[in-house]
Amino acid sequence: MNFKKLFSALLLAVAVTPLPAAENWRLVWADEFNTNGTPNPTNWNYERGFVRNHELQWYQPENAFCTNGILVIEARRETRPNPNFKTKSPDWKTGRQWIECTSASLTSRRLREFTYGKFELRARIDPRAGSWPAFWTLGAKRGHRWPAGGEIDIMEFYKDTVLANIGWQLDGKINWNSVKKSLADFGGTEWAKEFHTWTMEWDESKIDLQLDGQLMSHLELSQADHADGGNPFHRPVYFILNQAIGGDCGGDPTETTFPIRYEIDWVRVYQKK
Repeated sequence: MNFKKLFSALLLAVAVTPLPAAENWRLVWADEFNTNGTPNPTNWNYERGFVRNHELQWYQPENAFCTNGILVIEARRETRPNPNFKTKSPDWKTGRQWIECTSASLTSRRLREFTYGKFELRARIDPRAGSWPAFWTLGAKRGHRWPAGGEIDIMEFYKDTVLANIGWQLDGKINWNSVKKSLADFGGTEWAKEFHTWTMEWDESKIDLQLDGQLMSHLELSQADHADGGNPFHRPVYFILNQAIGGDCGGDPTETTFPIRYEIDWVRVYQKK
């Protein structure tokens, strides 16, 4: 056998074989977090104080910073008086006398809002007890509050569980399309030491949520056609990047050594050409 001719024929076959067609996506917005210091104010607002889910953290901008091309959202254990405390208040936000830990929640509301496209996050999460990081969207249309405005949890993690959720309001209640997978299924704490990519592909007919290219959750948008206030998944959304602690789902951080860090390499939005 003439191996030289065989090798040449193989090279020719590779050269003339067409590559698979690439997705026809166009990058329309991104934050690469390449400037050290505070996150770009043209892209991000902040939530402040105690916000939701009976979580332990007090949200403040100081816990979010960019360094070496990474956005760090850092939860810290620190104790100080709750400035909104009211004696014997039944409200969990004002009934707490003390702030026990702080963190940050960044939102693109009224700054960067999109309808349809491919939305991606490359990040590294802290999977220890009490940690509850997320990359999610809420409906941006004025007058449509949660849950009628819809919620899409592109990345959510708590209690050793990776989640991909899509929610809308139906007959006055939240209706969830939810997928939960054990952290162990991906490789456990060793897997969590690396950066991973979470993706939402969203068009006029469906939403697909992916993790490192693996499909996590799928929704045909027609399933939400009878949602209260109309289907929220044909309307613009904004992003939230936050590192929550404890609360209704996050678990008990008592034995966890702080800080807890959620590290984001980039956020990107593509739309079809």
